[in-house]
Amino acid sequence: MHLKIDLHPETFEPLVCLEQWQRQLAVQGYPGSAAESLFIGRVRPAAADGAPLVALELEHYPGMTERQLRQLATACGQRHGAGSCLVQHRIGRVLPGEAIVLVAIGADRRGPAQRCCQELLEALKHEAPFWKREWRRDGSSAWVTGNTPL
Repeated sequence: MHLKIDLHPETFEPLVCLEQWQRQLAVQGYPGSAAESLFIGRVRPAAADGAPLVALELEHYPGMTERQLRQLATACGQRHGAGSCLVQHRIGRVLPGEAIVLVAIGADRRGPAQRCCQELLEALKHEAPFWKREWRRDGSSAWVTGNTPL
């Protein structure tokens, strides 16, 4: 499986990253996928308690985080027969509306591509070593202790 994982400390444009990845695969001789599934997640404008959100801060453990993301993506890709997997994830301070994650899966059929994308997103949400803090307008902050529902 062709796999690329990047952590971005600055804003990124998900569709630009996807286009660059697809061009890179073509240059490497990868014939492409018959089906692709992708998900772009953006920071919500409200904190978990409904208060207006100024920013979401993501902390991680360099090296360990990338290793874990690679393991999760490889396992999901193998289970679903994916031919390619792109994961782009923000770290640091992310503003409401900014992209926080891009997952793009290529496979030979839509079902495997969609299932792999969904499973990998859930794995990232529950198993990836990111710590999230919500920042509010009054300057207060709170660590996110649970995950948002589907």
